[in-house]
Amino acid sequence: MKHITLLVPKGAILGSVEGPRQVFTEVNKLLKSGGKPALFRVQLAGLTPEVPVAGGIYTVYPDVLAKDIAETDLIIIPALDGDMRAALEMNQDFMPWIVAQHQRGAEVASLCVGAFLLASTGLVNGRKCATHWMAAPDFRRMFPQVELVEDRIITDEQGIYSSGGAFSYLNLVLYLIEKYAGREIAVLMSKAFQIDMDRRSQSPFVIFNGQKDHEDSLIRQAQEFIEANFQEKITVDELASRFYLGRRNLERRFKKATSNTVMEYIQRVKVEAAKTRLETSRENVNEVMYAVGYSDTKAFRATFKKITGISPLEYRNKFHKEAARVAVS
Repeated sequence: MKHITLLVPKGAILGSVEGPRQVFTEVNKLLKSGGKPALFRVQLAGLTPEVPVAGGIYTVYPDVLAKDIAETDLIIIPALDGDMRAALEMNQDFMPWIVAQHQRGAEVASLCVGAFLLASTGLVNGRKCATHWMAAPDFRRMFPQVELVEDRIITDEQGIYSSGGAFSYLNLVLYLIEKYAGREIAVLMSKAFQIDMDRRSQSPFVIFNGQKDHEDSLIRQAQEFIEANFQEKITVDELASRFYLGRRNLERRFKKATSNTVMEYIQRVKVEAAKTRLETSRENVNEVMYAVGYSDTKAFRATFKKITGISPLEYRNKFHKEAARVAVS
């Protein structure tokens, strides 16, 4: 039987504690109904006998204190709420315990912004890790030694797992169930909980607001120029000349400040504008393409799919109000 330790950090988001517990427990019920033994032993583990979660609105009473668990097979770190630095400070005693358990053979999985607690252990240094796309800038600043993969729903780094944002943690839970219990059980859980199985990217849900939370005022001006003139053909040389910088210096400073090259930033601004038009206007894909400054259909579709994970038409059908109404009817 797999021993699963579901951590209950102070300030945890309640849904990411209860959700995994419910799904793993349902696997046991399903197996027992077929005359098979339960596969998972799920325990809630805290640092104290009572744990305030969801901003203190709820209190969770863990089954056991983490320090009293000698050995476990899988540790699940749920999402944390509020200021991440404060949340990590409140839960710092989990960190050496997680590392020690991993050294004894335990696998570790983080859900959504639980990645901040995972990254604080050092276990994902030099490895890939996912988190909620809205938390990506803060994560990069706090953990530059971790390879953040902003688009991913799931990462699997040799027994260290992470998931993308919000309820996409359920995709990681299904992934783990498939690994431990097999595809058939995972499919049944997918149907029981109505989880879109095998989804691997959170890119369609990302809203690009530009990374302006940095100290380079000249680069911020360059970003604002791009955003005000994205319909035009903007070159790196033009930007460098406009802001009296050498091309290499501009590229270096831009990448450092925004985590994007200049051309990547221009593409993301154009695609974000295209997404808005696809969601709200009656324009067809070609009209949207021209409106955001593309003239090459193939290039537009390729760039759009690279950034969002789906084609412009698929995006429109997914998020446009009228298109969605037609799909439902």
